[in-house]
Amino acid sequence: MTDNALALAAADPTPPDPSGVICVVLAAGSSTRMGGRNKLLEPVDGAPMVATMVRAALASCADEVVVVTGEDRERVEACLSGLPVHLVWNPDHAQGLSTSLKAGISALPGGVRAAVVCLGDMPRVLPGHIDILIRAFLADRDGSIFVPTWQGQRGNPVLWTVDLLPEVGTLAGDVGAKVLMSRHATKVREVPVDAPGILTDVDTPRALRELTAPDDQRLVDHLNPTTTDPDRSECPPSR
Repeated sequence: MTDNALALAAADPTPPDPSGVICVVLAAGSSTRMGGRNKLLEPVDGAPMVATMVRAALASCADEVVVVTGEDRERVEACLSGLPVHLVWNPDHAQGLSTSLKAGISALPGGVRAAVVCLGDMPRVLPGHIDILIRAFLADRDGSIFVPTWQGQRGNPVLWTVDLLPEVGTLAGDVGAKVLMSRHATKVREVPVDAPGILTDVDTPRALRELTAPDDQRLVDHLNPTTTDPDRSECPPSR
């Protein structure tokens, strides 16, 4: 992203209404590393995790919010009852993340200029994180993929322009859209944000405890690394 475009994005606090941007929240996963619990239903800040993420999307300047459900469809959708979202069920969710991406993209209304793809297990993503991506997109006509960064690390959500969305249909299995970032590296724009929530996802019981624990308990866990999660041995290596 150019310095001028970044400056414009940071200076303008309110994208135009409508922005032409839709949020797609992926909430269809099977939580295979959670020991039989659906992480999206776990409480975070007094509400189910998925509801926390969806409310952040609704509070952003995106025009609409699409939520893709799959595993525990009824329970997940019940958590979102009364919220002004478009629910899309992915019957193929067990075949991997790519199927939820396809389901969400196929549900977008006509006239959309871009989509912000959010993950339902990232409850520390704020409305402002989404808004700065929208502002960056509106200020930079040459970029197609807008990725938030915190201290140089890329995170989520990611904004994709509509011209790249058909390529999502080429993905298969439990594959996200990072492969498309590599394919279109010159179109990627990194957008710095002012909080680390873009890096915080919840994949294990330990990660959930660390997310919701008081600060003093986090310090204890840090100073006592032998206090480990009982399921930790089953987790794959860090990405």
